[in-house]
Amino acid sequence: MSVSTDTERIFRIGGYVKRAKLNLRNEREIRAFHRNAIERRFGDFEDGTLVDVYIDITGYKETAKRPEMLRLMRDCADGKVNLIFAETKGYLTANTREFCYWLHFIFNLKERVDIITDDDQFNINTILNADKQREALIKMAEDYIYLNPPDHQKWLNGVVSAITNLREDG
Repeated sequence: MSVSTDTERIFRIGGYVKRAKLNLRNEREIRAFHRNAIERRFGDFEDGTLVDVYIDITGYKETAKRPEMLRLMRDCADGKVNLIFAETKGYLTANTREFCYWLHFIFNLKERVDIITDDDQFNINTILNADKQREALIKMAEDYIYLNPPDHQKWLNGVVSAITNLREDG
């Protein structure tokens, strides 16, 4: 598999999955299943390599309470990951508020980070960006933040604090 872009980039891919605890029967099997699925998806990816698979199994909807999402965000901020893959947008965040705030964080990092989802309808692919998705997502996030900047700042402070704690813990 290859992604055709105007500029040649080598992608460092982070695969992300969020599963609810109530659907959990065997955590080890669930983790192995998702890890294998993402490894198969990117096994023949010519434009990059899979850095890691980040799997949260939690009942928490808030980004700041999902350790693997925080680790993925940290790895993006540190330049280790520049392409996030998720089977569905629903894995990335739980609601519009979290999605807009999360997008704003990801799209404002020092190094460009792209996103691909495999949703049946309305999938995201900011690499090909044929219909200017990236720009539309940035505008949506900024418009949403404009409605309540103090709430966004509170969210951002919580996420940055959680990422900082993650760095300190190793």
